[in-house]
Amino acid sequence: MPFVQSIEGCMEAAVGAAGLPPAALERRLELLGPAVARLRAHYERCTLALLRVPEQSEDIEEAAQALARLSEGAKTLVFFGTGGSSLGGQAIAQLGGWFIPGQQKADQMRRPRTRFYDNLDPLTLASSLGSLDLGATRFVIISKSGNTGETLVQFLAALQAVKAAGYEKKVPELFLALSDPAAPGVENGLRNICEAHGIALLDHNRDIGGRYAGLTNVGMLPALARGLDASAIRAGASRVISNLMEHADTGAFAPAIGAAVSIGLAEERGARVQVMMPYTDRLGRFADWYVQLAGESLGKGGKGLTPVAALGPVDQHSKLQLYLDGPRDHMITILRTECGGAGPVVDAALAGQAGADYLAGRSAGDLVAAQQAVIPQALVDAGRPVRTIDLERLDEQALGGLMMHFMLETILSGHLLQVDPFDQPAVEAGKKLTRRNLGSRE
Repeated sequence: MPFVQSIEGCMEAAVGAAGLPPAALERRLELLGPAVARLRAHYERCTLALLRVPEQSEDIEEAAQALARLSEGAKTLVFFGTGGSSLGGQAIAQLGGWFIPGQQKADQMRRPRTRFYDNLDPLTLASSLGSLDLGATRFVIISKSGNTGETLVQFLAALQAVKAAGYEKKVPELFLALSDPAAPGVENGLRNICEAHGIALLDHNRDIGGRYAGLTNVGMLPALARGLDASAIRAGASRVISNLMEHADTGAFAPAIGAAVSIGLAEERGARVQVMMPYTDRLGRFADWYVQLAGESLGKGGKGLTPVAALGPVDQHSKLQLYLDGPRDHMITILRTECGGAGPVVDAALAGQAGADYLAGRSAGDLVAAQQAVIPQALVDAGRPVRTIDLERLDEQALGGLMMHFMLETILSGHLLQVDPFDQPAVEAGKKLTRRNLGSRE
């Protein structure tokens, strides 16, 4: 595996009464046995599409060709979508330097700038469309159902702006969409507009829900836009699936261990707040993606966890006070990368002038590496459960593996909570109420 998970800091032996007793862990791993066996059966029978995505390649080639055509003459590439249609792509794009100053490689600098608009704010949308060079901007519209109200507003507003700017004949060249395949009797507003305007539309696997779609072409399009190796992302995910199929012992399967610990701590010790805290900018959006995945998948029927995104080291200066000295209702997951020796090295004389001799001759990475080491220990010393995940190298394979790990961990957590990790009834109810409210206005 491209990463190593340690739950030692979550156990009773490390954090005392706040930790999980070994018997409670073993009991939940035993309960997960049938669920892990079902995942294996799903894989063998091809009855859970998510498990087979890592093996696919045709959709990557199709996406690459469509993106190449779209990007001709482009300076900016705008992604419209919300929730699972955006967060997985953002998590992947950030590995390629998106939204991180100075992280772009030379090849990426030659590509169109990448922008994501996932939250519908009328002022932001208006000012953005007004500031874009619409002739040199390309739009990617992502909505599985094709009926997401926020995404349709973004799409239609951009379409209107392009036409008003005199580019109506170029509309097929300026837009690309991704949605579920056409089906008899199923209304798809995005598909209708695309067909009416000659806009190319890629099919998404209708059997994979939005928050589980990061490894499909929903995430591969942003990966390709940032010059990442999409096949390597899926290869990393495939290693998790191989681990699933090769280990009969549930206690040897990392996602099962993660599910048993997180749900065990929630039920036995009241640690219902799950904090995802990477120590690298390139995993900042990954933490946001995890929040949607866990929140929307598990928060049902009065059950669930409260996922929280944090980022180290910056949140050591804000949220860490709460985690170390606040209510004992948190489990912290810290993602660590090898960063010692990386970045600028502090001049010894300048460090002395600042009264910070401890920084003399040290790199920026040395400081972060020290923090990554001591903060988990500080949490343990304070009796606060902490899980660590160490990445030997943060690359496409590692990210693909992390995403598949947490998707499977979430599915298995749903089994322990006895909730369906694939539906979102409350979200759908909110959508219906919104449409009803707008439809009732004069």
